[in-house]
Amino acid sequence: MAFPNKSTQFRKGQSGNPNGRPKGSKNRSTIARQWLDMEVKHENTITGITETLSNEEIITLALIAKAMKGDVQAYKQLMDSAYGSPTQTIDQIPSITDFDIRDIYKRRE
Repeated sequence: MAFPNKSTQFRKGQSGNPNGRPKGSKNRSTIARQWLDMEVKHENTITGITETLSNEEIITLALIAKAMKGDVQAYKQLMDSAYGSPTQTIDQIPSITDFDIRDIYKRRE
C-alpha cells in the first residue's frame, strides 16, 4: 500500500477549498423557499378573484387548473403532493435455490 505524498497533503487547519462558498451565503433551497414564500397580488386561476397569494400558491393553483382540464400528469403530481406517492411492493416468488433438493426426495419415501 502506497502512503500519501506528504508534500501534497493539506496542512493542519487548512481548508480543502479555501475559495469555496463564502460563509453566510444562502444555499439553493433557502433561496427557492424565500421565492416561493414571497406574496404578490395575483388573479386566482380557479375563482378569478385578484388576491394576495404566495408564489407557491400561484404555482399550485396553475397545477390544479391543468389537472381540471384533464392533464393526467398534473393530477398525479397533485395527488402525490397531497397524499404522498405510493410505495411499490414486490412479491417474492421462491426460487429453486430457496429449498434443499433432498427435502423433495425425503417426501417420496
